[in-house]
Amino acid sequence: MNNYNIRLKEVIKPFTKRLFYNLFDEREEDSIFLKNTFLDITDQLSIENASKLWGDFQQEFLSIRKKLDLDAEAFLKNDPASTCIKEVYLAYPGFYAISIYRLSHQLHQLNVPIIPRMMSEYVHGITGIDIHPGATIGESFFVDHGTGIVIGETSIIKNNVKIYQGVTLGGLQVKKSMSSTKRHPTIEDNVTIYANATILGGDIVIGAHSTIGANVWITQSVPENSLVTYHTEIKIRPKRNGIH
Repeated sequence: MNNYNIRLKEVIKPFTKRLFYNLFDEREEDSIFLKNTFLDITDQLSIENASKLWGDFQQEFLSIRKKLDLDAEAFLKNDPASTCIKEVYLAYPGFYAISIYRLSHQLHQLNVPIIPRMMSEYVHGITGIDIHPGATIGESFFVDHGTGIVIGETSIIKNNVKIYQGVTLGGLQVKKSMSSTKRHPTIEDNVTIYANATILGGDIVIGAHSTIGANVWITQSVPENSLVTYHTEIKIRPKRNGIH
Protein backbone atom coordinates (compact mmCIF):
# COMPACT_ATOMS: atom_id res chain seq x y z
CA MET A 1 0.00 0.00 0.00
CA ASN A 2 1.33 3.43 -0.97
CA ASN A 3 2.07 6.05 1.69
CA TYR A 4 0.72 9.43 0.60
CA ASN A 5 1.72 11.36 3.75
CA ILE A 6 -1.90 12.32 4.36
CA ARG A 7 -1.00 13.92 7.68
CA LEU A 8 0.64 16.73 5.73
CA LYS A 9 -2.88 18.14 5.49
CA GLU A 10 -2.53 19.05 9.15
CA VAL A 11 0.96 20.48 8.68
CA ILE A 12 -0.17 22.77 5.88
CA LYS A 13 -2.68 24.57 8.13
CA PRO A 14 -0.23 26.31 10.51
CA PHE A 15 2.21 26.81 7.64
CA THR A 16 -0.41 28.65 5.58
CA LYS A 17 -1.69 30.73 8.49
CA ARG A 18 1.76 31.82 9.57
CA LEU A 19 2.74 32.69 6.01
CA PHE A 20 -0.19 35.11 6.00
CA TYR A 21 0.70 36.53 9.40
CA ASN A 22 4.35 36.90 8.42
CA LEU A 23 3.48 39.10 5.43
CA PHE A 24 2.04 41.74 7.77
CA ASP A 25 3.71 41.11 11.14
CA GLU A 26 7.15 39.71 10.38
CA ARG A 27 8.78 37.91 13.29
CA GLU A 28 12.03 35.99 13.42
CA GLU A 29 10.43 32.93 15.02
CA ASP A 30 7.86 32.79 12.23
CA SER A 31 10.56 33.00 9.57
CA ILE A 32 12.44 30.09 11.14
CA PHE A 33 9.26 28.04 11.54
CA LEU A 34 8.17 28.68 7.95
CA LYS A 35 11.48 27.73 6.39
CA ASN A 36 11.85 24.57 8.48
CA THR A 37 8.27 23.53 7.82
CA PHE A 38 8.64 24.16 4.09
CA LEU A 39 11.79 22.04 4.00
CA ASP A 40 10.03 19.29 5.95
CA ILE A 41 7.00 19.28 3.65
CA THR A 42 9.10 19.29 0.49
CA ASP A 43 11.25 16.47 1.86
CA GLN A 44 8.19 14.32 2.53
CA LEU A 45 6.88 15.10 -0.95
CA SER A 46 10.29 14.38 -2.54
CA ILE A 47 10.53 17.88 -4.01
CA GLU A 48 14.09 18.75 -5.04
CA ASN A 49 16.01 22.04 -4.62
CA ALA A 50 13.81 23.00 -1.66
CA SER A 51 16.28 25.50 -0.14
CA LYS A 52 16.55 27.42 -3.41
CA LEU A 53 12.78 27.34 -3.87
CA TRP A 54 12.28 28.78 -0.41
CA GLY A 55 14.82 31.52 -1.08
CA ASP A 56 13.15 32.41 -4.37
CA PHE A 57 9.76 32.42 -2.67
CA GLN A 58 10.94 34.70 0.15
CA GLN A 59 12.26 37.23 -2.35
CA GLU A 60 8.69 37.76 -3.59
CA PHE A 61 7.14 38.49 -0.19
CA LEU A 62 7.46 42.27 -0.54
CA SER A 63 5.90 42.20 -4.01
CA ILE A 64 3.02 40.04 -2.74
CA ARG A 65 2.48 42.39 0.19
CA LYS A 66 2.27 45.39 -2.14
CA LYS A 67 -0.37 43.62 -4.25
CA LEU A 68 -2.36 42.75 -1.14
CA ASP A 69 -2.28 46.33 0.08
CA LEU A 70 -3.90 47.34 -3.22
CA ASP A 71 -6.48 44.57 -2.78
CA ALA A 72 -7.26 45.81 0.73
CA GLU A 73 -7.75 49.35 -0.57
CA ALA A 74 -10.17 47.95 -3.16
CA PHE A 75 -12.20 46.34 -0.36
CA LEU A 76 -12.32 49.59 1.58
CA LYS A 77 -13.30 51.55 -1.51
CA ASN A 78 -15.98 49.19 -2.81
CA ASP A 79 -17.69 47.80 0.29
CA PRO A 80 -19.96 50.35 2.01
CA ALA A 81 -20.00 48.12 5.12
CA SER A 82 -16.24 48.44 5.65
CA THR A 83 -15.33 50.92 8.37
CA CYS A 84 -11.53 51.02 8.14
CA ILE A 85 -8.58 49.32 6.46
CA LYS A 86 -7.74 47.42 9.66
CA GLU A 87 -11.14 45.71 9.49
CA VAL A 88 -10.34 44.45 5.99
CA TYR A 89 -7.05 42.88 7.10
CA LEU A 90 -8.49 41.34 10.25
CA ALA A 91 -12.06 40.37 9.43
CA TYR A 92 -12.70 39.87 5.70
CA PRO A 93 -12.72 36.25 4.45
CA GLY A 94 -12.46 37.46 0.86
CA PHE A 95 -9.25 39.29 1.61
CA TYR A 96 -7.87 36.21 3.40
CA ALA A 97 -8.70 34.02 0.39
CA ILE A 98 -7.00 36.45 -1.98
CA SER A 99 -3.95 36.60 0.29
CA ILE A 100 -3.51 32.83 0.28
CA TYR A 101 -4.14 32.80 -3.47
CA ARG A 102 -1.30 35.29 -4.06
CA LEU A 103 1.06 33.23 -1.90
CA SER A 104 0.10 29.91 -3.46
CA HIS A 105 0.21 31.41 -6.95
CA GLN A 106 3.82 32.43 -6.41
CA LEU A 107 4.71 28.86 -5.43
CA HIS A 108 2.82 27.67 -8.51
CA GLN A 109 4.90 30.06 -10.62
CA LEU A 110 8.02 28.46 -9.13
CA ASN A 111 6.71 25.05 -10.28
CA VAL A 112 6.34 23.78 -6.73
CA PRO A 113 3.96 20.80 -6.93
CA ILE A 114 1.07 19.91 -4.59
CA ILE A 115 1.78 22.52 -1.87
CA PRO A 116 -0.04 25.39 -3.65
CA ARG A 117 -3.17 23.25 -4.02
CA MET A 118 -3.00 22.19 -0.39
CA MET A 119 -2.87 25.84 0.63
CA SER A 120 -5.76 26.83 -1.63
CA GLU A 121 -7.92 23.95 -0.41
CA TYR A 122 -7.21 24.86 3.21
CA VAL A 123 -8.47 28.42 2.71
CA HIS A 124 -11.33 27.13 0.53
CA GLY A 125 -12.55 25.10 3.47
CA ILE A 126 -12.46 28.14 5.76
CA THR A 127 -13.92 30.80 3.46
CA GLY A 128 -15.96 28.91 0.86
CA ILE A 129 -13.91 30.66 -1.85
CA ASP A 130 -12.18 28.37 -4.36
CA ILE A 131 -9.36 30.06 -6.29
CA HIS A 132 -6.97 27.77 -8.14
CA PRO A 133 -3.31 28.78 -7.64
CA GLY A 134 -2.80 28.68 -11.39
CA ALA A 135 -5.27 31.48 -12.07
CA THR A 136 -3.83 34.86 -13.08
CA ILE A 137 -5.28 37.80 -11.12
CA GLY A 138 -4.27 41.42 -11.57
CA GLU A 139 -4.18 44.34 -9.15
CA SER A 140 -6.93 45.69 -6.89
CA PHE A 141 -9.10 42.57 -6.86
CA PHE A 142 -12.30 42.72 -4.80
CA VAL A 143 -14.64 39.88 -3.81
CA ASP A 144 -17.74 40.80 -1.81
CA HIS A 145 -19.01 38.17 0.66
CA GLY A 146 -17.27 35.57 -1.46
CA THR A 147 -19.02 32.35 -0.44
CA GLY A 148 -19.35 29.98 -3.37
CA ILE A 149 -16.94 31.76 -5.72
CA VAL A 150 -15.05 29.38 -8.04
CA ILE A 151 -12.13 30.61 -10.16
CA GLY A 152 -10.62 27.93 -12.39
CA GLU A 153 -6.97 27.21 -13.09
CA THR A 154 -6.58 29.03 -16.42
CA SER A 155 -8.78 32.03 -15.60
CA ILE A 156 -7.28 35.44 -16.31
CA ILE A 157 -8.62 38.34 -14.26
CA LYS A 158 -7.14 41.74 -15.00
CA ASN A 159 -7.11 44.92 -12.90
CA ASN A 160 -9.86 46.49 -10.77
CA VAL A 161 -12.29 43.58 -11.11
CA LYS A 162 -15.16 43.10 -8.64
CA ILE A 163 -16.78 39.69 -8.09
CA TYR A 164 -19.72 38.85 -5.82
CA GLN A 165 -20.75 35.62 -4.09
CA GLY A 166 -21.57 32.50 -6.05
CA VAL A 167 -19.74 33.51 -9.24
CA THR A 168 -18.16 30.70 -11.30
CA LEU A 169 -15.36 31.23 -13.81
CA GLY A 170 -15.31 27.70 -15.16
CA GLY A 171 -14.66 25.40 -18.07
CA LEU A 172 -17.27 24.58 -20.67
CA GLN A 173 -15.90 21.05 -20.89
CA VAL A 174 -14.06 18.97 -18.30
CA LYS A 175 -12.20 16.51 -20.52
CA LYS A 176 -8.86 15.36 -19.14
CA SER A 177 -7.34 15.80 -22.59
CA MET A 178 -7.82 19.57 -22.20
CA SER A 179 -5.58 19.84 -19.13
CA SER A 180 -2.87 21.77 -20.98
CA THR A 181 -5.26 24.17 -22.77
CA LYS A 182 -6.94 27.39 -21.60
CA ARG A 183 -10.31 26.26 -20.29
CA HIS A 184 -11.50 29.26 -18.27
CA PRO A 185 -12.52 32.80 -19.23
CA THR A 186 -10.64 36.07 -19.37
CA ILE A 187 -12.03 39.05 -17.48
CA GLU A 188 -10.71 42.42 -18.68
CA ASP A 189 -10.11 45.57 -16.60
CA ASN A 190 -12.84 47.24 -14.52
CA VAL A 191 -15.44 44.48 -14.86
CA THR A 192 -18.10 43.86 -12.20
CA ILE A 193 -19.68 40.39 -11.93
CA TYR A 194 -22.71 40.12 -9.67
CA ALA A 195 -23.92 37.19 -7.56
CA ASN A 196 -24.32 33.69 -9.00
CA ALA A 197 -23.24 34.58 -12.53
CA THR A 198 -21.63 31.68 -14.42
CA ILE A 199 -19.06 32.33 -17.16
CA LEU A 200 -17.71 29.27 -18.96
CA GLY A 201 -15.07 28.62 -21.60
CA GLY A 202 -11.44 29.30 -22.36
CA ASP A 203 -12.18 31.44 -25.40
CA ILE A 204 -14.61 33.68 -23.54
CA VAL A 205 -13.56 37.30 -22.94
CA ILE A 206 -15.58 39.73 -20.86
CA GLY A 207 -14.72 43.14 -22.25
CA ALA A 208 -13.39 45.98 -20.13
CA HIS A 209 -15.79 48.18 -18.13
CA SER A 210 -18.64 45.67 -18.50
CA THR A 211 -21.19 44.72 -15.85
CA ILE A 212 -22.45 41.16 -15.62
CA GLY A 213 -25.74 40.97 -13.75
CA ALA A 214 -26.79 38.37 -11.22
CA ASN A 215 -27.73 34.81 -12.24
CA VAL A 216 -26.65 35.08 -15.89
CA TRP A 217 -25.11 32.14 -17.78
CA ILE A 218 -22.48 33.20 -20.32
CA THR A 219 -20.81 31.00 -22.94
CA GLN A 220 -19.91 33.70 -25.47
CA SER A 221 -17.67 36.73 -25.33
CA VAL A 222 -19.04 40.09 -24.23
CA PRO A 223 -17.87 43.37 -25.83
CA GLU A 224 -16.41 46.10 -23.64
CA ASN A 225 -18.80 48.55 -21.97
CA SER A 226 -21.62 45.99 -21.97
CA LEU A 227 -24.40 45.37 -19.47
CA VAL A 228 -25.56 41.76 -19.35
CA THR A 229 -28.71 40.95 -17.37
CA TYR A 230 -31.10 38.07 -16.81
CA HIS A 231 -34.79 38.96 -16.80
CA THR A 232 -37.47 36.99 -15.03
CA GLU A 233 -40.99 38.03 -14.20
CA ILE A 234 -41.80 38.55 -10.54
CA LYS A 235 -45.36 39.40 -9.53
CA ILE A 236 -46.22 40.94 -6.20
CA ARG A 237 -49.94 41.02 -5.43
CA PRO A 238 -51.83 42.07 -2.32
CA LYS A 239 -53.58 39.38 -0.28
CA ARG A 240 -57.34 39.36 -0.14
CA ASN A 241 -58.82 38.03 3.08
CA GLY A 242 -55.59 36.11 3.72
CA ILE A 243 -55.85 34.28 0.36
CA HIS A 244 -53.37 34.81 -2.46
